[in-house]
Formats: sequence, structure tokens, C-alpha cells
Amino acid sequence: MTATMPGSGPSAAGRRSDDGGRGWVAALYRARGWLWVVPTVPAAVLALLIMVVLPPDQTLDNLAEWAFKLSPFAFAVVAVALLPKWRVAPGLLLLGVIGYMAYIDTEMVMRIQEFGRNADQDGAFEPVYQFELFITTFIVLLMLLAYRLGGARTANVLKTGVAAILVVVSGLNDLTFWALNDVWAAGSRPPDLPWASHIIVFTGVPSVATAVVFMVVHVALAAVVAALPVGRWVDRALGVEQVRR
Repeated sequence: MTATMPGSGPSAAGRRSDDGGRGWVAALYRARGWLWVVPTVPAAVLALLIMVVLPPDQTLDNLAEWAFKLSPFAFAVVAVALLPKWRVAPGLLLLGVIGYMAYIDTEMVMRIQEFGRNADQDGAFEPVYQFELFITTFIVLLMLLAYRLGGARTANVLKTGVAAILVVVSGLNDLTFWALNDVWAAGSRPPDLPWASHIIVFTGVPSVATAVVFMVVHVALAAVVAALPVGRWVDRALGVEQVRR
């Protein structure tokens, strides 16, 4: 079993005095009891702006819009990673499930019904698409919340969340939509993915081959991020010595 002991060992003081620019890590560590509030505020404000104030939009026009639409997800990942390990963890997770069943599940069904009534109108699918992205984000964050409140350290939750974001934006679901959708007659699948605007802002309209490469690169990056020894780097910056016992 491995335990961490801040400031232990004869060289701990020397490491702390020599860490230079890494002192900010220690400052953040000391503020860990309330630091989760800092990313929570922009995550909530941006989510409300995108989901409530702005009209639903299925298309991303440029990289700035891509970053804007992704920013609430990124801020929320940081917020979850920084959450204290409260004793009320089971209650928070139960509230997440209640929220899903009481609102998210019902809202998605109603949006699908509305789309069915107005399918022949321009923009009818946008509210469904917008909420589908919201559900994806919610599921990832709920899993990260369970991971964090189950005892995972901030560094591990953070890198897992970043890896999850990379998978979400990889275009994997666009490729499965292309491969599994039976709307196309046999042998008539399109040669490119004109609906994948989150890829288009980087590559232009991607061919299937380009989309596969885009997906593989993102999944590989996610694997690299998940394997990074972030916890060890944080321990080194904090002057923590690993003790075997």
C-alpha cells in the first residue's frame, strides 16, 4: 500500500524551497476546500447561456464557437475534480439520478415529440440535437462525480475528464451514425460527413477516411492523457514523499 506524507523526509524543506514556479500548485492545494466554486460559476453561467438564452444551433461555424460551446463541459470537469470528498456523496449521486429521471429524460422525450410534429420545418431537429449533447455531458460528469466522491484524487479525476472530452469530440458517434444509419440505401452511403461541424472547423468537410484519422488521433490522445502520471507530478510539486507500508 502506498501513502503520501506531505513534507516528510530530510530533504522535504529543500524541495519546497527549490520548487520555483511550482509554488502555485501548493497554493492551489491549500485552497482546495473552496476552489471548486471558481470553475463552477462559469460552467453554470455558460451552460445557461447556451441552453436557455441562445437559440439551438446544430452547426459550429468556426473554432471560436467550438471552444465556446465546449467551455461549460471543460469548466464542469475541473469543478468536479476539485470537489471535496463530502460524506453526503451518496446523496449527491442520488440527486443526479433523480434529476435525470425527473427532468432530463422527460425533456428529451418531449423534444423528440416536438420534432415529430414539426419535422418538415427548417431547424426542427436543432432542439433535439442540443439536448442530446447536454445529456452526453451530464452522463460524463455524473460518472466523474461518482469517481471523485468514491475517493479518487483530483489529479486522476481531472485527467480522466480531459480524456473523456477528447473522446466526446473525436467524432466517434459521427462515424457510427454513418456506418449504422439505415436511411441510406445499400451502397449509397455518402463519401464524406457534412454534418460533423466540430470536425469541419478543423479540416473542412471530412471524408470518411479523414474522420477516421481524426477519431483515432483523439482516442490516442485520450489514452495518453489517461496514462499521464499527473498525481506523481503534483506530489513532486508539493514536496510529498511516497512511503511504502
